[in-house]
Amino acid sequence: SLEELLNRFWKIINPTIQNRQGPDIGSQYRTGIYYIDEKDLEIINKTKEEQQEKYKDSIVTEIEPLKVFYNAEEYHQKYLKKNPGGYCHIDLSK
Repeated sequence: SLEELLNRFWKIINPTIQNRQGPDIGSQYRTGIYYIDEKDLEIINKTKEEQQEKYKDSIVTEIEPLKVFYNAEEYHQKYLKKNPGGYCHIDLSK
């Protein structure tokens, strides 16, 4: 469900830091939730409010309608499969 997906998303990011995740810094590391269907916004905002209770600082994750979607460059597609020792700040074993 969308709610389950969002709950997992909130667990793997720090939503209170803009343009940074782990040691990676820059606008390309900005966190965001982009929706197509307006009805999803209620669920998105509900999970954001639940998460906000866990943080002293405000959540800065962008929440906006999807405007444009670009596929990642080919070298980023299936990155960890192509680079088994590749760096990823997300613990994928959970």
